[in-house]
Amino acid sequence: MRPITGWLLAGTVGLGASGCATVGERAVAAEAAARSFERALTASDSVRVCDALAPATREELEADAPCGPALDALRLPSETGPVERVDVYGSQARVVFEHDSVFLASFPNGWRVTAAGCTPRSGRPYRCELKGD
Repeated sequence: MRPITGWLLAGTVGLGASGCATVGERAVAAEAAARSFERALTASDSVRVCDALAPATREELEADAPCGPALDALRLPSETGPVERVDVYGSQARVVFEHDSVFLASFPNGWRVTAAGCTPRSGRPYRCELKGD
């Protein structure tokens, strides 16, 4: 597992890709995408989970097995709890649930999950079960 690093910097670089939506509108859309992803995880709906992933994240996940079986091998939380906060920086977002943190990126077809099953580490980057390069 590699930790998530530099996500704030990546978000600032991606400001031009964020379109005309306000920060509030982007936060609402990112939160909705993260909630949908988490509902699909809870329902064990691997098709919806895999469809919600960013291309690089799905590619890394499928390096050794198809997406569905590869998901089964991860230790993703089965219960995330309520959303505690949403941070949006340009075309990047972090949705912090009570028991998970999900990172997303904005694509032309909507927000996609770049990392999930992430836990913060004091003074260090997040450690994520699911992530892309």
